[in-house]
Amino acid sequence: MCYFLCKGRITRPERESMHTALFLLLVLLLSPTAVNAASPPFVMHFFYGQGCPHCAKEEKLLREYENRYGNLRIERYEVYFNTKNMELLERVAERLNAHSVAVPFLVVGEECIIGFDETFTPDMIRTLVAKCLPGDCPDLVRRTSEGEKAPPPPKAAPDAAPEAATAPGTRIITVPLLGDIDVLAFSLPLLTVVMGFLDGFNPCAMWALVFLIGLLLGMRDRTRMWLLGTVFIAASALVYFLFMAAWLNLILFFGLVMWVRVGIGLIALAGGAYSLRDALANEEISCRMNGSERRKHFRIRLRSVIGQHSLLLSLIGIALLAFMVNLVEVVCSAGFPAIYTQVLSLNAYPAWKYYSYIALYIFFYMVDDLVVFVAAMLTLEVTGATTTYVRYARMLGGALMLAVGLLLIFRPQWLMFG
Repeated sequence: MCYFLCKGRITRPERESMHTALFLLLVLLLSPTAVNAASPPFVMHFFYGQGCPHCAKEEKLLREYENRYGNLRIERYEVYFNTKNMELLERVAERLNAHSVAVPFLVVGEECIIGFDETFTPDMIRTLVAKCLPGDCPDLVRRTSEGEKAPPPPKAAPDAAPEAATAPGTRIITVPLLGDIDVLAFSLPLLTVVMGFLDGFNPCAMWALVFLIGLLLGMRDRTRMWLLGTVFIAASALVYFLFMAAWLNLILFFGLVMWVRVGIGLIALAGGAYSLRDALANEEISCRMNGSERRKHFRIRLRSVIGQHSLLLSLIGIALLAFMVNLVEVVCSAGFPAIYTQVLSLNAYPAWKYYSYIALYIFFYMVDDLVVFVAAMLTLEVTGATTTYVRYARMLGGALMLAVGLLLIFRPQWLMFG
């Protein structure tokens, strides 16, 4: 073209038309739309549940990325009410070796992000998007939905040591009769057992049961003794379960708001420091509310309920008294439940799994009550934990509360087990 222009064989209007066409072609080729169209499409897969507050927050962030990049597409799968989507999520999680099948669950290439936290999840998503946006990442979800099966795990060499077959990031220990156990996968159950057990050694948590046992031991009907004591313990456990479930739902309603997490972390630090000080400074560890008028009224009512001739009326009355006293006394030991439910909310689980963990917590919270009650019924003597034992339990519980409080404030991701 330069040759013809230099020789003047094209007229001036023709040259101007060619210049205009060339300019428009360059603008079209260099425009962002053309660049995005030329780039290979990039798909992220977002598994969510209808009504999940964490999912709604992540959805808002994902829409910003979807509007920003023309070649980015997000496939969404609702799993609470869609069985096929839930089955796909389970297959994808299995291929990714994910420890948890919970929402929100974002798959980017061959990596996944489970749960959502405003402090660090956006940075994780940004990193994966920058990595996969050029189109270099495979679409694992699409391959899985099309029926591709996960490749079999590589076989370890015959002479290799057992540790060589252990995947990175695991802590495998061998327990007699149980075999190999991944410590990281069991961290939350272990924390549940420890916190529930230590929470049970609260002086305010057992006074009503000890007083009840003292009244029951004066009865001649052993069957009535067992029934009344069992109903009281069961009603007390139910009250504590409902209290912790309410705490959990309140935290989930607010979502992983940073000020809520930091506030509960500060409560944990204050409660831990108080427990340590109380255990080290006081010779007699007891509940500060032992002599209150309210407790005197409870004792009078309890005597009246047990003295009823009708067993049914006694059972109903003792259940109501257990509800009343435990609703008030739960304030005396609200620190552990608030801290534990905050830790539990950091892990994105379905509702049934949240409540299963709370039930496990309640069981170990009631272990000391069960031991005291059964021992008293069998020996016909009132027994209880010694002051020294309670002191050590309070010290250990205070140290645990301090550790969890620091993690909630500065390293919440360390409490997102699995």
